[in-house]
This record gives sequence, C-alpha cells and structure tokens, in this order.
Amino acid sequence: MTALIEELDPQRRAVELPSPAPSRRRRRAGTSSGPARRTPGDWVVLVVAILLGFFIAVPFLLILVNSFKSPADYNTSGPLTLPTELYFDGIVKFWERVDFPEKLWNSVFISGLVAVFAVLISMFNAFALGIGRVKGRLWIVVVILLANMLPQEVLLYPLYFMFKEVGLYDSQWAVIIIFTVIQSAFGTYLLASVYSTFPKELLEAASLDGASRWQILWRVVYPISRPTLSVLLIFFFIWTWNEFLIPLTFLVSNSTQTVPVAITVLQGDRLMDVTTTSASALLGLIPTLVFFLIFQRTLTRGITAGAVK
Repeated sequence: MTALIEELDPQRRAVELPSPAPSRRRRRAGTSSGPARRTPGDWVVLVVAILLGFFIAVPFLLILVNSFKSPADYNTSGPLTLPTELYFDGIVKFWERVDFPEKLWNSVFISGLVAVFAVLISMFNAFALGIGRVKGRLWIVVVILLANMLPQEVLLYPLYFMFKEVGLYDSQWAVIIIFTVIQSAFGTYLLASVYSTFPKELLEAASLDGASRWQILWRVVYPISRPTLSVLLIFFFIWTWNEFLIPLTFLVSNSTQTVPVAITVLQGDRLMDVTTTSASALLGLIPTLVFFLIFQRTLTRGITAGAVK
C-alpha cells in the first residue's frame, strides 16, 4: 500500500506542479507587455517636443485666424483674438489681384519638373560613383559637396550673365535648370554614399545572368532604392516650392512668377493690409500642406525603409 501511494504521489505531483507555471507566464507576459515606466529623461524629451511643436504651430494659427478677419476687426481686437465674423474678402482680393491659379500652376510646374529631373540625375550620378566606381570618385563627391555649400547670392551674377546670353532670362526653364543642378548635387552626394554599400552579390548575380548596366540600374538598383528616391522627390519639390531669391531674380514678368514671388511683390507694392497678407500666406501654404499630407505615408515608408536597411 505504501509503495502504491509512493508510486501515485509523483504522478499527483506531476499533475499539480505545472499549475503555477501559467501564473509565472502570465506575470512575465504582463511584465513584458505592460506599459514601460518612463524615465525623467523621457519626460524631459516629451516636454521639449511639445514646446517646440507649440512654437512651430503658433505662426500658422495666427495666419489662419487673421486670414478671416476684416481690417476693422483686426484694428479693433488685434492679431491674437478670434474673428467676430468670417471675412473672405481678403482671400478673394488676393486671388484676383495676383491671378493665383496662374501662379499656382507656375509653382507646380517648376517644382514638379525640378523634383523629377533632380532625382533622375542624382540616381544616374550616384550609380556611376557608388556602383560604377569611376576614377577619382572621392574627389568628385567632395567637389559636388563643396559646390552644394555655396550660397545662392554668389551664383546670382554668373547665372544672370549666362542665361542672359543664351536667351533664357525671364523664362521658367532658367529656374528649372538652376534648381535641378542644385538639388541633384545634394541628391548625388546622398545616393552615392547609399549605393556604395549596395550588396555586391545582387550585382554579380545580375551580371552573370547577362544583364547590362542599364538593366542592372532599372531592374535591380532602382526597385531597391525606390523608397529613398521617393523621399528625395518629396523634399526636392517642397524645397523648390519655397525658394525665393533665384525666382525673384530670374522671373521678372508677372505671368512667369511663382507663388512666393507673387506674395512678396504684392506686399512690396503696399497694396495689401495685414489681413490680406495673412490670406496670401495661407493660400501659399495650403498647396504644400496638401502635397505633404498626400505623400506623408510615402515619406514615412521611405525613411523607415532607409533606417531598416
């Protein structure tokens, strides 16, 4: 009888012993999946981020509020109060005075072509420098970087003289060519460093399969680097849209001006009050905001893919 009890007792212990294990697993799972405790450094970073976001958002909120105020309402209550009634005459006045659809098309046309051309040239240059390994690659990249660091004020007179001689002054193509070169210099420097770390096994496998250089670029390199190219395309578009000095210098005619130039020229004529100026700034901001919201997911995916790689 005692032997039978001793024989059954390990079985009973074997049945009873696993019971605490789920509780330990639950405790471990609760510990791993539960909310992590924030350190004081995390709270400091969070507070700083909130403050920065607030200071960045304040100018946009002031533009939005004052765009729908009448001049009398602005003079009475100041810029920090909400409008007593919605006033759309400032937006309508600016829209009609500068022919805003024409200026909007000019900005979209210039920024879109610059973004596309600059990305293509950057990809070709980076493929030659990063994968093709041309002679003097390091010095070429250094020269491109130094040229990209030159201020635009230094380039104004040489570019003015050159485009005046070839008959492209007061033409949108002059601005497109200038910004394509400027943006592609930065894109070449960035992509060359990315392509220099490209997996050689893929390139060797494509070469063994009989692929030419052109086929390797479009069937191997381009699909893998497409997220990075998408990020460059978005940045080039926004950067070119916000440019002011070179378009102001080379686009003299009213029919060729971009949105930032039209806003500034009209302000210089002293024909606009504060509310109309706010309305013009709002109209100039909305297209880039819409563009960013449309391609926000593409931008996030491109940055995430670059970080993972």
